[in-house]
Amino acid sequence: MLYDLLKPLIFTLDAERAHRLAIRTLAWSSGGTPPRVRPVTLAGIEFPNPVGLAAGLDKDGEAIDGLFGLGFGSVEIGSLTPCPQAGNPKPRLFRLVEDRAVINRMGFNNGGIDAALARVASARRPGVLGINVGANKDSDDRIADYRQGVGKAARHADYVTINVSSPNTPGLRDLQSRPALDELLAACDAARVIDGKRVPLFLKIAPDLDAAGLDGAVRAAIDQGIDALIVGNTTISRPDSLRSPQAAEAGGLSGKPLAALAMTKLKEALALSGGQLPVIAAGGIDSPQEALARLEAGAAMVQLYSALVHEGPGLVRRILKAL
Repeated sequence: MLYDLLKPLIFTLDAERAHRLAIRTLAWSSGGTPPRVRPVTLAGIEFPNPVGLAAGLDKDGEAIDGLFGLGFGSVEIGSLTPCPQAGNPKPRLFRLVEDRAVINRMGFNNGGIDAALARVASARRPGVLGINVGANKDSDDRIADYRQGVGKAARHADYVTINVSSPNTPGLRDLQSRPALDELLAACDAARVIDGKRVPLFLKIAPDLDAAGLDGAVRAAIDQGIDALIVGNTTISRPDSLRSPQAAEAGGLSGKPLAALAMTKLKEALALSGGQLPVIAAGGIDSPQEALARLEAGAAMVQLYSALVHEGPGLVRRILKAL
């Protein structure tokens, strides 16, 4: 109810400025223990509930405990790159109010993995913490960037996610195709071993992969021992149903219009995996009904982010109540 009252005021702010305000507010929160509702064991990790925060909201790990306080069973920070980078020119974040959606072309803006890991070390972390890693835009060796990121993150994270699905770093999505993906995953597999322990490794792919591309990504993930697949990220497609004047902006589309595509790709990935690879559903999850539909379709867990912009932070507790 409070968010409903504040939302008109918040929406008068530039979207990225409002985002930064939300992070600063959550950073002041002492957090709380995530509700234990339908706990899930995945990759040897017990998640207190199957509702997670997708990467992108708290790129630099500034508000970890505050985000757990919203009820998330898991919080995924990042994407983090080896070196700090400013990302793409502003404006780069847009609300599509009429469509209950968001378009972003942030470009992996973050302060670098070392700065974020210093914050992780001081967080209370009452739930499961994932760290999402990417490559610097100007890197001469992106596989080396991922290997370095996984190696550093694995010392602090409950799991590490390899993000090759962002549309906002030119050429990054090329790493979703074999044989490049096999080379990348093999390098990251070696980097995730810390003191003899294999830290769980997840792979995040785009919902825009065609049938052959999705099959290749699933096969590579299974062959290389990836522990779970996250399907998916934002889409570069634009459904005909979009009504917002912001719909023509370049970048990745997320939110309600992504739901049908994300559900289709979830079912396809589950069928291709044949039960050999757990799949986490992300994209367009904006209600308890949509979260339940993904879980009933076979998703091990769900992740959300953009829906918080339009539905407010209370959405997490509403989903948990439905569960």
